[in-house]
Order: sequence, then structure tokens, then C-alpha cells
Amino acid sequence: MRMRSLLVLLAVPALVATASPAQAADPTVAPGGNFDLGIWQLQEPVGSPGSPTTISSSRLKGANGFQDSYFYTDTRDGAMTFWAPEKGVTTPNSNYARSELREMNRDGSAANWSLSGSHKLSATLRVVSVTSNVCVGQVHLGTGGSSTKPLLELYYHSNGDIVLGTENSPDGGQTPHTVGHVSIGKTWTYTIGISGGNTIDLTVNGSTTHYSIPSSFKAYKQYFKAGSYNQSSSDSTTKGARVGFYGLTVSHG
Repeated sequence: MRMRSLLVLLAVPALVATASPAQAADPTVAPGGNFDLGIWQLQEPVGSPGSPTTISSSRLKGANGFQDSYFYTDTRDGAMTFWAPEKGVTTPNSNYARSELREMNRDGSAANWSLSGSHKLSATLRVVSVTSNVCVGQVHLGTGGSSTKPLLELYYHSNGDIVLGTENSPDGGQTPHTVGHVSIGKTWTYTIGISGGNTIDLTVNGSTTHYSIPSSFKAYKQYFKAGSYNQSSSDSTTKGARVGFYGLTVSHG
């Protein structure tokens, strides 16, 4: 199995909705000083209309790597933190701003893997603040057709509900599944898995559910995304979704 990991330098215990955040790594360095960012590209809610700014893996690496007000190390606990305000630059196919990582290959090319095999994205995180709801993890369609939809999105709602949205087809339409509940500010875990090309395996705080993948997705390659993809918009630059990650691991086999 090929492992591609985003790991903190200090061990983070498995946590289930704890009252305080997990202790991560050095809070005095950029996220790249604590995490291996060599398999990610960052998209931020700034730039030109319809063309958000992206930050390459090479710029994210190292203790003095890229950070700003939208992507930074929380100086209190070392969390890799993503801030997406309700007002921000969006992609052409979305009305919502994001500060979000997009999976890449080590050579700098875009990750683009087949549904066959085994693929996992695992995270330990907490939602610090959110006005409505925020997407914290995705499997997104890559090449294979004209669709710009995700295969699935994992949302955290302001009332504490964790909801998986599975896309009905590459043409759109999403079915929600409530898969857990965690109070705002508390730490939780998820693993998004794809197995055998046919099944989504989702684990939230140790509880696993399974969902069939419609055959209409089989022609498409896929890639993972993680961060803060805000699901509400307004003219406010102070309201939005702030999410801190304490661990993030990708594996393919």
C-alpha cells in the first residue's frame, strides 16, 4: 500500500468529541513546519473573480512556509487552521468561498485516481466557528467527463450535526445522511474511504456507515479535498467558517 500522510510531529491520540482540542505540534511555526504538505495545494478565498489564488506544495513546505490570515498555525494549540469568510473569491462553479487543500502528487501534478482499489482520507479536527455549515472533506470528480461535481461532501452544521452528502449522479443532486453530532469547538474524527470502486465507507468518531456509488461515476477519476469550504455567503468578511486540523492522512492501495 502506498501511504501519503499529513502528520503532526507529536503524537495525537484518537479523540472523540473531547471538551478541549488535541495538542498538536509546534505552535510557533507555519503549518508546513508541523505537517507534510508535499501532497497538497491550497486554494484561498482571494484573487480575481472566478479565479481564486492557489498556493503550490513547494510554497507550503517548511517551518517558514506560506501562511496568512486564511491558512495558519493556531498559536494556542498548533492546529492547521483554515478560515473562509462568507464574502470571498469563489470558483466559477460555486457561490461559496473556501480555504481548502486539494490533493496533489509528489511530482506536483494533480492527483487523479481511479475508484478501483482502496482510498482513504482520515482527519482529526474541530470546527472553531461556523454561521451555517461547512464542508470539511470531499471526494471530488477529476478527469473522465464534463462534470465539476463532487462524489461526496462531509459537512458540519452549526447545530452540531455532521452530515454526509452523496451525489446522485455526475449531473448533480445530493442526498444528505446525518452521521453524527458534535458540539461546536469539540474535537472529532472522520475517515472517508472508497473500496472496490463501488462503496463509500464513512467512519465518524468510530461509527461506520456504507453507501453505494452509482455506476454513472465509474468513468471519472477522483481526488481528495479537506479544509474549510464555507456553505453560506453574504457581504460579511467577519462571519464564516474556521476549522482546525490536528491530523490528516491520505492512503491509496
